Amino acid sequence: MRKAIIGGTGVYDLGETASREVITEYGTVEVDILNIKGEEIAFLPRHGKGHSIPPHLINYRANLMALKELGVKYIYASCAVGSMNENFAPGEAVLIKDFIDFTKKRPLTFYEGGKRGVAHVPMDEPYCPNLRKKFVKHAKKTGLDIKGEAVYVCTEGPRFETASEIRMFQRLGADVVGMTNVPEVVLANELGMCYQAVAIITNWCTGFKGMLLDHDIKGIMEENKELITSTFISVLTEEELTQDECNCENPLLIMGLI
Repeated sequence: MRKAIIGGTGVYDLGETASREVITEYGTVEVDILNIKGEEIAFLPRHGKGHSIPPHLINYRANLMALKELGVKYIYASCAVGSMNENFAPGEAVLIKDFIDFTKKRPLTFYEGGKRGVAHVPMDEPYCPNLRKKFVKHAKKTGLDIKGEAVYVCTEGPRFETASEIRMFQRLGADVVGMTNVPEVVLANELGMCYQAVAIITNWCTGFKGMLLDHDIKGIMEENKELITSTFISVLTEEELTQDECNCENPLLIMGLI
């Protein structure tokens, strides 16, 4: 199994599904295995079954290691975000191209000394340009309108951000904000996986336009999830994916030199 989707709490009726428990050194993860057109695709609900785990308590290392142990090399991920860019409005989708990390207490690496040693992974291209290009191609087929590429700020959560924080993030060059993409993208890089996140804009950020409670965040996410998932499936079942067109397989880990 070489392909996976990380997303919400469930998938639409896209084919035969079986559940599998994967035991890793970081914990046990339940993964759904989809069989679509003879292709096995792992679906990992980031927040657990029933959306029961808040973003700051997700076991990101167990999730990514479970996919690695299943043989996954290519990951698409969906995430909900708020927008601080007037060009990206609620209900629209953007491709994440870079991130700014404002998390506080999450394990951020597999390399914490001991048997794994110490390493530092470059972040020149944290998101896979090849998966991004292929997603744009297939979005035209499925009818998904992509509004552009965005810089993502990851906050600790589970609270939303203050208006002052949003103004600071804007000055730093951010477009959208969420609570889940770090360390997920970093860990995928450490494991030599191709990873690309697609964000659904569910609301304007605090203090940007109106009140946060004015937005139907859950409703907007549900409206867009099916089309984004269908685009993921289109790429993963129709494209011959290879890591020859990116640098994801060999992230050039710098071992213990810094």
